[in-house]
Amino acid sequence: MGTAGTLTKYLALGVASFFAARPARHRRLAGRKIAVLTADGFEQVELFTPARAIGAEGGLVEVLSLRPGKIVGMNVDVPGRRVRVQRTIREADPAEYDALFVPGGFIAPDFLRQSQEVREFVRAFDAAGKPIGAICHGAWVLASAGILRGRHITSWPGIRDDLVNAGATWRDEAVVRDGNIISSRGPQDLPVFTSALVDFFTGTKPTPERPWAPAASSPQRSAPPAMALAGAAHLPKVAKARSVLGLTAAFAVGLAALPVLRALTAFTSRRW
Repeated sequence: MGTAGTLTKYLALGVASFFAARPARHRRLAGRKIAVLTADGFEQVELFTPARAIGAEGGLVEVLSLRPGKIVGMNVDVPGRRVRVQRTIREADPAEYDALFVPGGFIAPDFLRQSQEVREFVRAFDAAGKPIGAICHGAWVLASAGILRGRHITSWPGIRDDLVNAGATWRDEAVVRDGNIISSRGPQDLPVFTSALVDFFTGTKPTPERPWAPAASSPQRSAPPAMALAGAAHLPKVAKARSVLGLTAAFAVGLAALPVLRALTAFTSRRW
């Protein structure tokens, strides 16, 4: 092998040994199984952002829904990516999971709250004192499950009255924790909420409960969030532009390939 080869060999072995001996980063949710309960029409960013953060900490995420297959997400009012359902709600056992997360969206929570099996699933988590997270319209599902009376919670401002009528005190804050429930208003709060949700699910650095001085709910908003109105106005145009660009690119590729196809056709004809 020679001196240089021997030195290279032992250097490579030393580097490999160093990295093998380094302790793996402690992942705080390793060994924990998190149920993500959603349906067609979920808000895409509200599912993927927390789910990726949970996975990065070693948590096993299972998407549960009303039907098998793939369900479609939304970007406000524009269809987005699909995600595969691991189990239907009928197949899932609350006892198998360590925590529950309910993303929002204008459509998915409305589907979920009408399911008796979903309502019973959520009630089982609450009865066991397991952590429950909800963002945006996801709190609708908790309201229909009947677990919000006397609790403090936040949500998308548009469903404030529904939660108040369900017996909750609604807070216009980025993150609200009351007992085993943590909640957030919407996509604008995702950075702070995602961090708080992971901490909450680990149980090692729990989000502190507020000393709830105000007994009354925060007042109703005077107008819908400007972010949502802008998204509803412009995202369909963006989606349409992307489709047009995709078709244009495909057409350009086809035109560029025509001479090659003609040459191949001519060559084949001469050969045979």
